[in-house]
Amino acid sequence: MISEPLYKKYFQGLISGDRKGCHDIVQDLLDQKIGVYDLYINLFQRALYDVGRLWESNKISVAIEHLATSITEGLLNLSYPIIFSSERVNYSAVVTCVEEELHQIGAKMVADIFEMNGWDSIFLGSNTPSLELLKLIEEKKPDLLCLSMSIYFHLQKLLETLALVHHSFPELQIIVGGQGFRWGGIEEVSKLNNVHFVGSLPALETFINQA
Repeated sequence: MISEPLYKKYFQGLISGDRKGCHDIVQDLLDQKIGVYDLYINLFQRALYDVGRLWESNKISVAIEHLATSITEGLLNLSYPIIFSSERVNYSAVVTCVEEELHQIGAKMVADIFEMNGWDSIFLGSNTPSLELLKLIEEKKPDLLCLSMSIYFHLQKLLETLALVHHSFPELQIIVGGQGFRWGGIEEVSKLNNVHFVGSLPALETFINQA
């Protein structure tokens, strides 16, 4: 359990660029056997959402937002000994951001959750060109494709990518998610064949368990 004082200490370290201080807090939590979901949702995700709100209200600069994201992305690696210790289940998922989308940390968390559940996650990161994505799907033949959209402005590009993937791989199951859907788009993607909107990490866990 992450106490409010500890969260505030971590958050202040994050926006001030105190990489070592944030590292020490996370490592101490892991030494105390904190659950990965607790860490991801109640520390990393909560802090990044708070950073986003500060940026949207012009209370911090884009440079500080990038700094907080960079620190968080590095801290995710501390949990990897736990994540990669899971028994394999012989399923694979390609996890990537929609073309032109530069925010990849949410997708990286999704890839980690798949790994923790025994899947092999093929994480491509940000701004993956749609045609290159098609080539990789043909090569890797994953059981699932996961597309992240952090900015609503990229909805049209997401819909175009979904159409391309469906044309080439009509049976491939796809999940979509990301903060961009706060502003809309759920209705458009939910009516597409084999496309599922997953709005949170707990919802992703439920989806994986039912797959």
